[in-house]
Formats: sequence, C-alpha cells, structure tokens
Amino acid sequence: MKHGKRYLEAAKKIEKDKSYSLNEAIELLTHLPNSKFDETVELHLRLGVDPKKANQMVRGTVVLPGGTGKQIKVLVFADGDKAEEAKNAGADYVGMDDLAEKIQKGWTDFDVAIATPNLMPKVGKLARILGPRRLMPNPKTGTITMNVEQAVKESKAGKVEYRIDKFSNIHVPVGKISFEKGKIYNNILALMKAILRDRPPAAKGKYIRSMTLCSSMSPGIKIDLISYLKEIQTK
Repeated sequence: MKHGKRYLEAAKKIEKDKSYSLNEAIELLTHLPNSKFDETVELHLRLGVDPKKANQMVRGTVVLPGGTGKQIKVLVFADGDKAEEAKNAGADYVGMDDLAEKIQKGWTDFDVAIATPNLMPKVGKLARILGPRRLMPNPKTGTITMNVEQAVKESKAGKVEYRIDKFSNIHVPVGKISFEKGKIYNNILALMKAILRDRPPAAKGKYIRSMTLCSSMSPGIKIDLISYLKEIQTK
C-alpha cells in the first residue's frame, strides 16, 4: 500500500518496536504532521474472543465524557407524546411514515436512529437500508426505548457504539486531534472500562491482546497494554 508524504513523515516519528504509555501516545499523536482538517482520533483493539460464537460477542455503548467532537444528527421514530419528548430533547428529525418514505428513497442523512418499541414493526421494514449502515435501532445499544429523552441526550452528548468485527477487532472514535490531551485520555478510559466490564464469561485466556491509537490519517501507535491495564485499576 502506497502512503503519502505526510503519513511517511509521521511514521518516522514513531518507534516501530516501542510500546508507548497512553499519555505518551496521545502526546505523540497530537504532534505528528496532520491534515488540514480536524482528524478523528481512533482506538483499535484486538480481543481474545471468537466472534463466531454467540456467547463471545462483545457489543455495547458508552457515553464519552468529552464527547466525540462531531455534531450528531439524531432521528427518532415516535408518535404522540413520545414525539414531543424527542423534539424537546433536541432530536433533529422526528416522525414515522414521512421519515420512512424518505429513507426508502435513499435518504440517510443522520447518525443515530432511535425508535419506540410500538413502532418497530414499521421500522423493521427499513432494515435492509438501515442495517448495512449500522443505523438500525437496537435494544442492545439503547436505541429501542420508551425513554426517548435520555436516548436523544446521550446520543447528542457523545454516545458511541463498540462492536467486535469478524476478525476480533474493535474500532472506536474517541475524539478529535484538536481536543485537549486530558479529554482524549478520559474518553479512552471510559471506553476501556466499558469494554472490560463486557468481557464475555465464555472468553478464556487473555481478553485484550493489543491496543493501538491513531488519527484518521496517521500510522498506529502501539500502547503498552500491561502497564495501561494496571493504570486503569487505579482510576
């Protein structure tokens, strides 16, 4: 794979065989040559679980205390009082049949979809469009709920989903390169605590195998996992 000049310059500043402390990695990342746009900071984990087994799936959500740095557009499938609740909570789009018609025509200009349980039979008909885009409401992520106000506010505040892929990896945005370093650190701390809590009972051996930090356009920075996991225990 051919990389650009900026990527190659950044790679020279990262010691290939070194595992950095998280604070060192964040410091280094924020001083690498970066693009003209505000790059997303990403955390990548490799887990010691088998995603082919249902009892070893790792999936959940966490509200990042520092937010994601992105303006989240929230759509809510609701009617009656719950529709008003969604609007008052700050949802960008609220409705059912009108929104479903737009989505069926290809419109998906939103980041999170929330639905009340009573409307799921109608929302389910949109699964072939919303599913591949990871926009389908799901009780596991708190997006099928009667507590619409809380769901909207959490999504707006920076709730992110983590989910293991078929290669046993998890990839999650944890902020922007312009964030204060402490904000990035605390976002990662909240995420890691959630993932550690969600360790499947059926998972044997080493749960987290590797941890890497990068930005949208940078090489990965390997984290000293043993030291960091000990560090978490003191937080």
